[in-house]
Amino acid sequence: MDWNSSIKGFKAYLLLEKSLSANSIEAYVRDVGKLLEFVLISKIDLTPDQLTADHLISFVYYINDLGLEPKSQARIISGIRAFYRFLIMEDIIDKDPSELLESPKLKRTLPDVLSYEEIDLILASIDMSLPHSQRNRAMLESLYACGLRVSELITLKISNYYPDEGFIKVIGKNNKERLIPIGSSAIKHINLYLQTERKQLPTINKEAEDILFLNRRGKPLTRVMVFLLIKEYTAKAGINKTVSPHTFRHSFATHLVEAGADLRAVQEMLGHESILTTEIYTHVDRKYLRDMMIKYHPLSYKNT
Repeated sequence: MDWNSSIKGFKAYLLLEKSLSANSIEAYVRDVGKLLEFVLISKIDLTPDQLTADHLISFVYYINDLGLEPKSQARIISGIRAFYRFLIMEDIIDKDPSELLESPKLKRTLPDVLSYEEIDLILASIDMSLPHSQRNRAMLESLYACGLRVSELITLKISNYYPDEGFIKVIGKNNKERLIPIGSSAIKHINLYLQTERKQLPTINKEAEDILFLNRRGKPLTRVMVFLLIKEYTAKAGINKTVSPHTFRHSFATHLVEAGADLRAVQEMLGHESILTTEIYTHVDRKYLRDMMIKYHPLSYKNT
């Protein structure tokens, strides 16, 4: 089976059987394209079903020599494994040459965390006399109060907002619903937004009638718009950190854990399937650890 036919069949498999998005399919095909690029450059006159484990190991060295980040290398290797699983399923090959490939060790990078004071500075930088300022304040309050993903923020529904009970319901990854407590400050600013700016919109798109946060044309906000707003307010606050919507989510979880919240409860609020994913939020600075040790360890009390 030649390369063109293999890649074409792989695309059809990803679309029809795996039901992946166009962007995901493009990424997988691009990964296989890297393998084809290696085959052509190396003048290996073999079709995909003829490549051996040794060829694929040489390919791993090739993408490493390109200077790609470990994360990018790992993604490409994952794409190649998926390609060969497809060839196995189609009975094109009977042995998977990619099964012994090892991805590079990935470091768990931690995004910047905002302190309580920095959160306040960003919120205070919103000029409440400007249009849409109440909406923007309510959005940032919600991000930090509930640890939302940006996709969850922009799709949050009014019908899933329960201020009297102090909860919101969000639709997370894989369409999983979860209830998250929401604090009084966020509730206050959401209610103000609903009573003022949202009511004053000249028109609301029919499909967006139940969406909480809307743009000036009555349509849902985009992820990019939220990123740009946060970037603007961070600069106004004079904070020299890379701050994104995820920074608010990360700060939400970090502050909870540092204050003694149960990790399982944080996992539930964040919508993580595995507790291992949540453990990234348990990083704390040395001063905090030292303070906790001095405060709670029985041999740390000073003699008086």
